[in-house]
Amino acid sequence: MAPPILKLDDILLSFGGAPLLDGAELQVEPGDRICLVGRNGSGKSTLLKIAAGQVEPQSGEIFRHPSSTIRYLPQAPDFEGFQTVQAYAEAGLGPNDDVYRVTYLLEHLGLDGEADPQTLSGGEARRAALARVLAPEPDILLLDEPTNHLDLPTIEWLEEELLRTRSALLVISHDRRFLERVSRITIWLDRGRSLRLDKGFGSFEAWRDTVLEAEELEQHKLGRQIEREEHWLRYGVTARRKRNMRRLSDLKTMRAEHRGHKGPQGRINAQVAEGRDSGKLVIEAEGISKSYDGADPVVRDFSMRINRGDCIGIVGPNGAGKTTLLKMLIGELETDTGFVRHGSKLDIAVLDQRRDVLNPDETLAHYLTDGRGDSLIVNGEAKHVTGYMKDFLFQPEQARTPIRNLSGGEKARLVLARILSRPSNLLILDEPTNDLDMETLDLLQEVVSSYPGTVILISHDRDFLDRTVNSTLAPANPSEPDGRWIAYAGGYSDMLTQRGVEAREKKAARSAQEASSRSATAPKPPAASRDSARKLSYKQKFALESLPVKIEEAQVKLAKIEAEMADPALFAKNPDGFAARAKTHDALKAEIEAMEGEWMELEILREEIEGS
Repeated sequence: MAPPILKLDDILLSFGGAPLLDGAELQVEPGDRICLVGRNGSGKSTLLKIAAGQVEPQSGEIFRHPSSTIRYLPQAPDFEGFQTVQAYAEAGLGPNDDVYRVTYLLEHLGLDGEADPQTLSGGEARRAALARVLAPEPDILLLDEPTNHLDLPTIEWLEEELLRTRSALLVISHDRRFLERVSRITIWLDRGRSLRLDKGFGSFEAWRDTVLEAEELEQHKLGRQIEREEHWLRYGVTARRKRNMRRLSDLKTMRAEHRGHKGPQGRINAQVAEGRDSGKLVIEAEGISKSYDGADPVVRDFSMRINRGDCIGIVGPNGAGKTTLLKMLIGELETDTGFVRHGSKLDIAVLDQRRDVLNPDETLAHYLTDGRGDSLIVNGEAKHVTGYMKDFLFQPEQARTPIRNLSGGEKARLVLARILSRPSNLLILDEPTNDLDMETLDLLQEVVSSYPGTVILISHDRDFLDRTVNSTLAPANPSEPDGRWIAYAGGYSDMLTQRGVEAREKKAARSAQEASSRSATAPKPPAASRDSARKLSYKQKFALESLPVKIEEAQVKLAKIEAEMADPALFAKNPDGFAARAKTHDALKAEIEAMEGEWMELEILREEIEGS
């Protein structure tokens, strides 16, 4: 085991009430890939700031290796004093770092180095901050919600960049698919303490449930033991003659432990307020287009019918026109061409990604009740606002708290609480997963999956899309959106599968067209020669039979290399060996894709010949 380059031991931090961190521990070794998980408010970001040296705990030991470099990605980057994005990113470099890496990162992140950082959008600001911390290739990368406000292509690029980096990673994220790919160790922060699992996030949830079940069993055993001791105290023969003071002391200790035990934070208890049924046809769009300031359309000649019960996901890179398309469909934005027709009896509920509906000076109770006293109507029944707030994990004393004092996750939960209390039959969710912890994401997933009406949502969360939607809208050309949109059956992974088939079919069609053009200009051979041309050559037959074997062998090699790279000790003991394996890994993936493409073309050609 390599010596740690960062270690936090027995960390205690309190802001006046119950400790936020109570004995938390953390250890980072060279090459580690650690994800830090826990509920919103459990202290994850605070622990990351302590690791970065930005917050001092009230007690505990902190060790940072003197020669190690640390870079910290905050949730809200500070651009104060920087005139350009390039200058901001270069400020993260050390004396011996390569300035050209900043240029490389800005280019791959789609940023203009000469732009004013104060004018950046939320997603652009996050990408600039990523360029600043990734450029130096530090010994430790501390990343707080790196995927927030990023589009899917950027998230996937970031995953590959982090898999290649030599830096040790400590990352907070609520993106399950992202954590499954980049993590090898999981630290669970729960009720002030930290528990370590030496496996990636993919194994976390089953392990967490096992831990909680064991804890519940221990509390049950303790309660039964207290009952037995109390029975002895009241009725035992020894108790009537002479009390055993040691047993009395032990009983007092057990009672205190049982009373002081804090169980896991409760689950959100929410039900959707049922609305009236809409008509069978919810939205019909015919030939709609939209452009801004004479530029190329972000939506071009789009047509679609959305029926009651559909759940539609809209995906694509930032700037592709997702929100524009959504707003045209629900009538918030006029079309340049075509028309949008709505069905009957629509009651629309909207969760906006910017939480624009929130007034920062309004209290939680006033927002939930629309200022109509202390009660609200949910599914036809009056419910006190503090009781309803408890269902969404808000404390009763927060009822008179201004919304400005809430965290991003709490604001998202508050908007969700209000939406679910209103009857609706068309649910519109624009980036609903931003700032939500995993438990609230699970609730939202259940709400969307069981929603009796129609749902249209925009999201960059691949796992959430796969679990909820039955149809996915994506740009026809995601690398260079041109306004054309295509509907795919199923979730995000289904869309990728269908796109892969489309790409191979287009490639085969181009090859066939080129071959046809060449044969059209060439002199026609005799009839016997033409018949023989409709047969696979010996070389093609051999390739058709041997390629699947070669692909399988390459996949076995790839799996072996991935298993070796997953060992945290490999980088620490042999960084050059790690780099060589990474290079071989990329070459093998490219080779497998090329072989699969060649086999697909030959298989299509074989089917055409046999069918003719």
